[in-house]
Amino acid sequence: MSQIQRFGAYAAAFEKAYATDDWSPIEPFFAEDAVYEVLLGPPLGGRFVGRDAILAYFRRVLDGFDRRFASRQVELLAGPRESGDTVWIRGRAIYRADGVPELAFELEETATFDADAIVRLEDRYASADRAILEDYVAAHGAKLGLAAG
Repeated sequence: MSQIQRFGAYAAAFEKAYATDDWSPIEPFFAEDAVYEVLLGPPLGGRFVGRDAILAYFRRVLDGFDRRFASRQVELLAGPRESGDTVWIRGRAIYRADGVPELAFELEETATFDADAIVRLEDRYASADRAILEDYVAAHGAKLGLAAG
């Protein structure tokens, strides 16, 4: 199986876990000592070391952010591209909820593998997209019940 196929399987398992809130199928995709960096400020970003910390972050950010919206849509804009042991994608996320404007932003994600497991996952945001997120949370976070940084 190629790294792109592994990443695709992980992405599909993530979306299923998002829908069911059962994160156990995600565990095998990460090495025990994997690192996940979300290059945003709090409360959405941070550096998470170890599989358990990564899974806890997924639960926290999805409950504290994504699930505050009525709908969440993710779109692949470019990729996936494989370079050695790393897969790169660029995507867009679109969130909608009553009483607040639509939120849309782009990000790049890279997943680095050692054999079958992700050892490093990184989400990067252009400065304009970071500003969109920060401004949105500042302007509409209270209405959505979003936790402050």
